[in-house]
Order: sequence, then structure tokens, then C-alpha cells
Amino acid sequence: MTVETQIVHIKGIKDGLLVTIGEGDWPRAQSTLLSSIVEKASFFQGARLAMEVGNRVLHAAELGALRDRLSDQGVSLWAVISSSPVTEQTAQVLGLATRLSMPRPERSVRPLDTTLEGENGVFIRRTLRSGFRIASHGHISVMGDINPGAEVIAGGSIVVWGRVRGSVVAGADGDESAVVCALALDPTQLRIANLVANLPGKKAVSQPVCASIRNGIITVEPWKPKER
Repeated sequence: MTVETQIVHIKGIKDGLLVTIGEGDWPRAQSTLLSSIVEKASFFQGARLAMEVGNRVLHAAELGALRDRLSDQGVSLWAVISSSPVTEQTAQVLGLATRLSMPRPERSVRPLDTTLEGENGVFIRRTLRSGFRIASHGHISVMGDINPGAEVIAGGSIVVWGRVRGSVVAGADGDESAVVCALALDPTQLRIANLVANLPGKKAVSQPVCASIRNGIITVEPWKPKER
């Protein structure tokens, strides 16, 4: 199904729905999009939405407000595509993807080469309390706990030498190979790439665990070295 207006174009894609915002001011575009969703509530219920905004400069308050209003209508905003660096960075900080698909980088391994190159990352040596937010395009390591109300967003993986009880988003740029590892995992929200973990309501077992995407869902398993 395709929905068209003067300023908003909505069409179905493999990953859900793609909204393309045309010329015009942002308040009008947002109002038109929300009106279209309300008018066709049954069609949009439970939909996953990606939004293409061109070179518009959007800040966290604007994107965050739209995401909340879409959520109120049962619609999940998971990606924002923009040619504006400011808008793209804002989307990444909010844990949204910034492209519809991302090919996984190819890695070449030379025989008998025992030298391993490191990857970009951020190391935090403290407990993150409520109100703290850490965001990076690389990996993030935390030596300490992530308390409720704290948020960690990484383009790569997240490793916590402590207990996770706040919100963690790994693979925020769409990397489904990212993982979340912690000594104890009891988060308010856990997301990897575009998937949100459906964790049981009971208290987490206090043992090292690792969350990763397997067969299209997030699974949590004991954290142990890979066996050769």
C-alpha cells in the first residue's frame, strides 16, 4: 500500500514502511504524517517506520517528540535517513538506524598471521547513575554498573564489567553482529541493531551473560570464551 500527500510519501519496503518527507516546513510535515497514520490506524498499527528527511536539520527534541507521538499510535520509528550530518548524528544518539541496509564488512585473514588489529572503542571506569548517557560510534566498555535511568548507545558492542539495570543499545548503526556482555543483565531496555529484547520479568541471574542476535531474535546465553 502507498499513501501520498503533497509533503509526505509513504510506501512499503522489506523492513516495514518508508516515509519520504518532501518540501515544506517540519511542523507541517510532522502534522501531515501523523494525520495520515490516524486516518489509517488499522493499517499502521504495529508498523516499523523508516523516515527519509533529505537535508533537514533535526535535533533530539524534534526527533524524540515525533518518535513518542508515533509510539502513541502503535508505530515504531527505527531509522532516519538524512544527508544532514547533524540529523544523522541526532538519530544515532537516539539509537535509530541511519540507513536501510548495511553490508557487513569483509575481513581477510592471512595464513600464519598472528597480529590482530584493534577496533575503535570507549572505556568508562565508573558506575553510570540515573541521568548519565554515553554514546559512541565504536564499542563501549564500562567498568562499573549501569543503573536504572542511565543509557549507553554504541555503534558496536557493549561490554560491562558490572551489572546492567539501565538502557543499552548495541549496533545502533544497524550492525546485527554486535553483542552486549555483562556480569549481570537486568536492563530496562536492551536493543541490538533494530531488534528489542523480550526479556522475562523475573530478576536476572547474577552470572556473566552475553546477548546477541540469533535467527532473527535476541538471545541471552552464558558469557564464556568461544571453544575452538
